[in-house]
Amino acid sequence: MRILLTGSSGWLGRYLAPMLRRQGHEVVGLDVTPGDDTQVTGSVADLATVERAFSVGGIDAVVHAAALHKPDIARHPTQAFIDVNVTGTLNLLRTAVSAGVSRFVFTSTTSLMISQAIRDEASSAAAWLDEASGPLAPRNIYGVTKLAAEGLCRIFHLEHGLPCIVLRTSRFFPEDDDTLTEPSGENLKANELLHRRLTVEDAACAHVLALDQAPAVGFEVLVISAPPPFARAEAGAIKHDAKAVIRRLFPDAEALFSARGWELPKRIGRVYDPSRAERVIGFRAETDFAVVLDALRAGQPLPFAHDPTYVSPLERRRATSVERDVGVT
Repeated sequence: MRILLTGSSGWLGRYLAPMLRRQGHEVVGLDVTPGDDTQVTGSVADLATVERAFSVGGIDAVVHAAALHKPDIARHPTQAFIDVNVTGTLNLLRTAVSAGVSRFVFTSTTSLMISQAIRDEASSAAAWLDEASGPLAPRNIYGVTKLAAEGLCRIFHLEHGLPCIVLRTSRFFPEDDDTLTEPSGENLKANELLHRRLTVEDAACAHVLALDQAPAVGFEVLVISAPPPFARAEAGAIKHDAKAVIRRLFPDAEALFSARGWELPKRIGRVYDPSRAERVIGFRAETDFAVVLDALRAGQPLPFAHDPTYVSPLERRRATSVERDVGVT
């Protein structure tokens, strides 16, 4: 297939584009910043740019991964999120229908499932989050606009028959968290693989599977995350004393962490359940918490990316523009 990939210069795009080519597909990359896999430079918020990307002809499928993300809230106005995340998705869906594409995969986020109440972790048990969780009450403009874009995908499936799969991906960014400081870095990422993270490689794999299955599936919203080692019945236990549950499941985990100067989580307030994605499109993340422990036991490199210096291409572009405007060289 010839696949239009938006966000082709971004963190996911740099893994997904080569993976799609290895599957025998041709990739047409669209991104606001140049990159090795980007043939069309411009914003999805600009309809003319979207139409230019389709003008190469023969676009069979769309993977829409371009977006403004939660850290961008500090740098971009509310209107920019509406323009990129909502209008940009609408531009792509309309053009995709006009072009007769066979499938559309949308990269969404588990972040839109987190209400303020869930974030405050006031409940006596961890929130067990799957596709049936709700009512949804996103707590910021990022989540609000991604939820609106999901609704557009659903409407275009219902009204135009466009096969659409929405992937609510959990965390896979390589940089440090923009709000959490303890534990930090690799320790935090390792802990999150218990309940709210996956690797970028697994995220890319989920998109490939969604593309393959979309025509047969029709429309679906799927949580994409590493499988948690806990059972749903343990939601109360991990909220009260996560370390005790982890020790039972992985007896040497605490010693392995201590040898690296790491800490296991004391409490876990939410768990993303990706089991439906395995049933519907056959996705199961290859890297989970057990794989991290395997790497620690063997003294091998960690199986996930961590780069505290990582800056997104969009932010690098913005910073360069600011420096140019103020005369910094």
